[in-house]
Amino acid sequence: MHKDFDGWNSEKKRRHNEGTQRLFHEREIWWCAFGINIGREQDGRMDNFERPIVILKKLSPDTLCVLPLSTKKKLEKFQAEIIHQNVYGFALLDQIRVLDSKRLLRKIGKIDISGFLSMKRKLSKVLL
Repeated sequence: MHKDFDGWNSEKKRRHNEGTQRLFHEREIWWCAFGINIGREQDGRMDNFERPIVILKKLSPDTLCVLPLSTKKKLEKFQAEIIHQNVYGFALLDQIRVLDSKRLLRKIGKIDISGFLSMKRKLSKVLL
């Protein structure tokens, strides 16, 4: 599979120089400029190299801890099911990342508190 590292590098430079910091909160789902990554790390898609993410934690006004989302169910041990507006997805617990808010593109919505807490409990089991 061909990966457009040069295209992502150009987009990353543009986003670094021209991107705007976004206001965000825990539990929100956003489209994010996730980029092209190495090996089995999750990649973004389309022109903005985007992927949906759920915000786990606001670390500062500009940085956030996130989990990428997928529509494909794979290894249940490393995924937590989430539901937003009757659409099912899976948080990829083994792909946790810290990002700058300049990567946030468009807000999708917010997951309910019970689903969020369930996801965090499952994440703690994976990490600890």
